[in-house]
Amino acid sequence: MHDALIIGGGVIGLLTARELHMAGLEVTLIDRGDLARESSWAGGGIISPLYPWRYPDSITRLASHGQQTYADLCEQLLADTGIDPQYTRSGLLIHADDELLPAQRWAKQCGTRLDIIDASTLSRLEPERAHPPSTAMWMPDVAQVRNPRLVKALIKDLQQRGVDMRPHNPATGLMLGDSQLLGIQTPTGPIQADITILAMGAWTGEFSQMLPNPADIRPVRGQMLLFRGQPDVIRHMMLEENRYVIPRRDGRILFGSTLEETGFEKTTTEAARQELAQLAIQRYPVLDQYEIEHHWAGLRPAAPAGVPYICRHPQIDNLFINAGHYRNGVVLGPASAKLLADLVLGRKPVVDPAPYALDAPRG
Repeated sequence: MHDALIIGGGVIGLLTARELHMAGLEVTLIDRGDLARESSWAGGGIISPLYPWRYPDSITRLASHGQQTYADLCEQLLADTGIDPQYTRSGLLIHADDELLPAQRWAKQCGTRLDIIDASTLSRLEPERAHPPSTAMWMPDVAQVRNPRLVKALIKDLQQRGVDMRPHNPATGLMLGDSQLLGIQTPTGPIQADITILAMGAWTGEFSQMLPNPADIRPVRGQMLLFRGQPDVIRHMMLEENRYVIPRRDGRILFGSTLEETGFEKTTTEAARQELAQLAIQRYPVLDQYEIEHHWAGLRPAAPAGVPYICRHPQIDNLFINAGHYRNGVVLGPASAKLLADLVLGRKPVVDPAPYALDAPRG
């Protein structure tokens, strides 16, 4: 009998496993495929929700915790594993002229720096940006991580800690008793644990249909491009009309992403490639001279209003859920993992858990 079984090896499952192991629990983690190769690998790694003022306070509280802890987390992972998640405070520019007032109100309420800048200032910050908008928002404190490196570091960290991780071992069924989960069925046999946590990302909703009260989570496809650029050609992240550019330290430049309701279809499309490339080069003509090194797609786990489920199942005492983070799994991950561990261990919660309950109202 294991202390804790986590189903799902993305950034949420890995961070949750780390929290529980550090609290003294024996943790086993299983995943249907390779660890952290779904949305955790596919995303951009921005340590902020996109257009953060659009989200309810429940998202802001989780994001704020992550923003306060990521630098230390990445420094510790580098020291312990030798893998650098490349935490970089590159700043975020946002063009959304019709949202200046709500953004400023949100920033004042949260104590977040948000400056309104003009086109000349934007050009000084980002010389390669063609036709800079007359007004933009500048959030200089927003950071990023290179999410594939982050999850590699987390996997190595858990391996060194002795956490039992089993990729390519999917959960195929639930063994339910009266208000208790008796075990999880897998192709290699049943696994029993004192507590079980569903952290399956976009697949959580489908899997939880076996439960009396399933989580409302659906997959939303996002496609992205990676340009093989040079360092400092593009200096800062920029968000505009739901498309963002993210420059990495080594000069590679991400541009994305689409929002597509295609179910669990994860293939890339030529139409999206052309649309993203055209828009990226239109905004940054310098990108036309660089190779598109990679084009990929991922499935985001979308819950209503973007508010994840971080909770005990109301009908099954020893079953918990930590899923539905949509586009914000990286930034919300540290607080989500800590809150889930708080609920499991009966500790004082890092934030009020009520908004993340399975039956909590979501807009």
